[in-house]
Amino acid sequence: MFYDLNVPYTANHAELQRTLAFLAELGYNTVALSHHITGKISSDLTSPIPAPLPFPTPKSLRILTRCTLTLSDPSQNHRLSSLAAEYTILAIRPASEKGLQQACLSLSPIDLISLDCSIRYPFYFRQKPLGAAIERGVRLEICYGVGILGTGEQRRNLIGNATQLVRATRGRGIVISSEAGRALACRGPWDVVNLGAGWGLGRERGVEALGREARGVVVAAEMKKSSYRGVVDVVFGGMKGEEKEGGGEGKGKGKVKQSGKRKAEDDELREEVEKPLSKREMKRRAKKARMEGAIEAGDEKDKMAGASVKAKADGDVATVNEKDEG
Repeated sequence: MFYDLNVPYTANHAELQRTLAFLAELGYNTVALSHHITGKISSDLTSPIPAPLPFPTPKSLRILTRCTLTLSDPSQNHRLSSLAAEYTILAIRPASEKGLQQACLSLSPIDLISLDCSIRYPFYFRQKPLGAAIERGVRLEICYGVGILGTGEQRRNLIGNATQLVRATRGRGIVISSEAGRALACRGPWDVVNLGAGWGLGRERGVEALGREARGVVVAAEMKKSSYRGVVDVVFGGMKGEEKEGGGEGKGKGKVKQSGKRKAEDDELREEVEKPLSKREMKRRAKKARMEGAIEAGDEKDKMAGASVKAKADGDVATVNEKDEG
C-alpha cells in the first residue's frame, strides 16, 4: 500500500476531484487532505474539510484529514491537543531552528514534522534532535511537488534540503508526500522512489517512505485517539474451544495447571538436549565407551575359554569311562 499524506484541500472541488482520481490511478491507496494554518491558532478549531466529500471519490482510495500548522512562535502551542482531536493527522512546519528543536524534542501531540524544502534555511539539520524525534515516533516529511511546478531556485533548495535531511537521519523515519495542488504535480510511487535516489535515499528506504513509514504515522495517530496512556481497546474475538455447560471453568483451570507443569518439564528436557558438550566431556564419554567395549570383549573371551575347558574335561571323562568298561 502506498500513501500520500499531503494533498492540500481547496475549495475548487473539480480540481481536487481530478487530483484524487489521478492519485488512485497511479496506485496510491490512502490520501490525506491537508488544511494549512499559519500564525496564531483561532478559537474556531472546526475542520473545513467536509466529511464525506461533496463529490464522488474512487472506492479504492481512503481519505484522511490533516492539519499542517506553521510554527513560528514555539510558545503558541497550548491548543495543539484540541487541534489534534479535529483531524486524523497533525503536522508541524517549523519556521526557525528553535521551533524545529522544540518540535523534535518535546512538542506533543504531533505526528509529522513537515519541512518546507522550497526555502533555504539559515541553519543545518543536526542528527541529534532529528534522531530524538524519530525515537519518540515523530516522522519527518519531504514534499516533492514544489520541485515539479516550482521555480529553479525552489528546485535547488529542495534538492539541497532533502539531501541534507537524508544525510542527517541516514534515511530513517522519512515520509515523502506530494503537496500537489494540481494533478500535474503528482507522480507515481516508483517515480518518487527514483526521485529519492537522487537525494541519497536508497531504494528500500524510498519504498518505506511511501509505505511502512507513512502507514506508521496513520496507525499511531489513530491509536492516540482510541487509547489513553497506553490502554487500548480490546476487541473480543471469541474462544478457541466451546466449553461444556456445568464444570467448564473447573476443567479449564485444571488444564492450565497441567499444561504449565508439562511446559516446565519440556523446557528442562529441551535444555538438557540442547546443552552443548565440552571437549573434556566428549573425551570422557569416548573413554568410558572404549572401556565398556573392552570389558564386554574380555567377558566374551572368558566365556569362550570356559566353554572349551569344559568340553575338554567332558572328553577326558568319557575316555576314562570307556577304559574302565573295557
